[in-house]
Amino acid sequence: MSHDRYSRQQNFNPIGIAGQQALMMKHVLIVGAGALGSGNAELLARSGVGTITIIDRDYVEWSNLQRQSLYCEEDVIEQLPKAVAAANRLRQINSDITVHAHVMDCTASDLVELLDHTKVDLMLDATDNFAIRYIMNDVAYRYQIPWIYGACSGSYGAVCSFIPEQTPCLHCVLERMPIGAASCDREGIIAPTVQMVVAMQSAEALKWFSGNRAQMSHRFTVFDLWSNMHQSIRLSMTGKREACPTCGAQPSYPYMRSESAMRTEVLCGRSSVWVRYPRRELLDLDLVASHAVQLHAEVKSNPYLLQIQESHYRLVIFQDGRALIHGTSDPLAAKKLYHRYLT
Repeated sequence: MSHDRYSRQQNFNPIGIAGQQALMMKHVLIVGAGALGSGNAELLARSGVGTITIIDRDYVEWSNLQRQSLYCEEDVIEQLPKAVAAANRLRQINSDITVHAHVMDCTASDLVELLDHTKVDLMLDATDNFAIRYIMNDVAYRYQIPWIYGACSGSYGAVCSFIPEQTPCLHCVLERMPIGAASCDREGIIAPTVQMVVAMQSAEALKWFSGNRAQMSHRFTVFDLWSNMHQSIRLSMTGKREACPTCGAQPSYPYMRSESAMRTEVLCGRSSVWVRYPRRELLDLDLVASHAVQLHAEVKSNPYLLQIQESHYRLVIFQDGRALIHGTSDPLAAKKLYHRYLT
């Protein structure tokens, strides 16, 4: 290792030589390798975090290149999985660190399997849907691992560090899973928004890894770069719900249970996939329909179900969270469509 590689970072007094040595011993799990995932992975690799594990199910597309910093045109042409393309680039950036890439959907069982066999010091949320975030939240509090929430769309961004025993969890802050949350598909996104969220998430990670844990933010921070808005709300332990199923007095970790997992079933000969995602409450189909209209999809409904037509795909959605997705036999494509409209 070059002796001056991290010299400027070591000259930053809160980190110093001891903090830099601590970074090299840490393991970060990044769930998602899109805009936030690639940005965080690059920054933490350059900072000298010793082990980086990346999970992502998608591949690199042309629309990613505007804001996803690790990828290039060749990755698109080769249709490389994002996790693979990210790992290739990170190894070029820093040969001193270890990078693991997992091309897969991120489920509760996947995270449990990984954490049962690998010590992870912190998880970074770089996903685009709340279903996975609620799984990460359960897993984090079950295994006593901090995780850093991040979201961005348009010029809006949000960041929050969830730390077991120090902050209430995501389930306390958002008791119900949002429907129709802001998305790049609908609002678009500008790259500076991504970079702002990445900077805030990575700064929190560096604080934790280097031993500066008293400086961790206990605030839910939101901003809008275009309208120059910045707000934050302090997360106090007084906001922790005693009955919270994730961090309360008797946690049950509902999103880790197998019956809470998203399931898919390909219908033979029909180019259709059943998606089953048990929900704690019935869907508001009017709200889902409104979200679909904003995404320029065609919508039909009756009191029992909602139909959404997007290009050659047709989604039939029921109040209990089930959906029949016509036009594909690929479970991953079906899940992506489901998350687009429902999480």
